[in-house]
Amino acid sequence: MSYVEQGRYQVPRGPIGLMSRMYKHVLPETKQQLSNWKSKAEQIPDPELRSQALASIAEKTFHCVGGAVYAAANMSARQTLIPLIVAYQTISDYLDNLCDRSTSMNPDDFRLLHQSMLDAINPAAKPVNYYELRREQEDDGYLTGLVTTCQSCVSRLPGYEAAMPYVQDLAGLYTDLQVYKHIKPELREQALLDWWSLHKDRTPELRWNEFAAATGSTLGVFMLFLAASDQHLTDAGAASIHASYFPHVCSLHILLDYLIDQDEDRKGGDLNFCNYYKDADMMLDRIAYVVNRARADIADVPASSFHRMIIEGLLALYLSDPKVSEQQDVRAVSRRLMKNSPLMRLFFLLNSRWIRRLI
Repeated sequence: MSYVEQGRYQVPRGPIGLMSRMYKHVLPETKQQLSNWKSKAEQIPDPELRSQALASIAEKTFHCVGGAVYAAANMSARQTLIPLIVAYQTISDYLDNLCDRSTSMNPDDFRLLHQSMLDAINPAAKPVNYYELRREQEDDGYLTGLVTTCQSCVSRLPGYEAAMPYVQDLAGLYTDLQVYKHIKPELREQALLDWWSLHKDRTPELRWNEFAAATGSTLGVFMLFLAASDQHLTDAGAASIHASYFPHVCSLHILLDYLIDQDEDRKGGDLNFCNYYKDADMMLDRIAYVVNRARADIADVPASSFHRMIIEGLLALYLSDPKVSEQQDVRAVSRRLMKNSPLMRLFFLLNSRWIRRLI
């Protein structure tokens, strides 16, 4: 019997209950955590590292707010889950900024930076100098502080021993992706294709860009953190959660993220997985396919209504983003994806717009 079936904590049954917890507890506590990390980022001596750390918090706050929704499913553990999710997502966003606007194009540098994400989920790991292979060095312990915060939090999750191998699998894929997508532009696509060839048997129904998108999501990791907040989590339960989120829920998350970032990535010369569809119609068809597969994957898992809210919330969150209205093709795809939306998605869309005003 899984952690949810045993009723060890009360998952919100519907959108109103979920958003009530978000507004009352999760959102203010997430903002406080981000404020604490912002204060630490402001003390970073190196101007480049300081700039990217502050920019990642200012521009990607919604990533932490969205991830912290998993803490709303176990309010008694939120004082561990919220700091953990915020710290882990902040590492992800900070390193993404460092690599996107990097002063280095060295894949070994990118891999060493992302070793911090692997160390963060292993309480026994000893932090190292993650900046060793780049010019910028002095961050006054900012990245190491994020790592040790995660380590402290996961060590307090009573079911983490069962979850850890599955968290490590997802974090390892995420690290590989970040290395290959940030190397020299002329090498990226072939490196990603070669990497996909090693893993495509895991997701035979997905195209290479859709698999890559799945590896770029932190949602599966956050769901495993939530599951690990119950001491009765088993290996079979953790495996089931991993399978219910990877690849389709995770792929949907990042495809939507890339959908709205197409103009921004084009201007920045950044790789965008939505650019590998021949036209907007194919992109819409494939995203719709991934949506349907994601719904099917979570249909039979315990507390499936919570995971359905996650999927509808993802669609609402990204399709309500102000970037959508600025891009004609994206606006057209968004309208078609939102057509005949269930009331739940519309409810989350309105709440997403409101939360953006609060953060």
